[in-house]
Amino acid sequence: MSTAARISVSALVNKPVADVWHTWTDPEHITQWNAANDDWHCPKASNDLRVGGKFSSTMAARDGSFSFDFEGIYDDVQVNERISYTLADGRSCEVLFSPEDGGTRVVETFDAETENSEEMQRGGWQAILDRFKAHAERIKQ
Repeated sequence: MSTAARISVSALVNKPVADVWHTWTDPEHITQWNAANDDWHCPKASNDLRVGGKFSSTMAARDGSFSFDFEGIYDDVQVNERISYTLADGRSCEVLFSPEDGGTRVVETFDAETENSEEMQRGGWQAILDRFKAHAERIKQ
């Protein structure tokens, strides 16, 4: 049983739930928002959005100095409501999509890893979520 700390980040996206869900789960969109800052990008993403399905996003420094695959397997998929998955390193994550104030509240909760501080992890995941929000609100569905 995991004793890791759980960290949550959230954002209110000014779009309907169905649009937010699509932008979150479509690999063509994932590659456009999935980075913590402009020094990083996501050149490749795949997503088999079903229980037991696998996903992978390549996270890469734009200068080519480092990259890694953020990947896992889906444990639960409730369309437009909830996604839970287990990362390749065994940590669990959950993403909730809830209607709020005419938009969609996205809440990500994940097991902290032990290599970086909780504050650094929270900051990184929040930065990616903030980029998601900006992308989702900018695009036309």
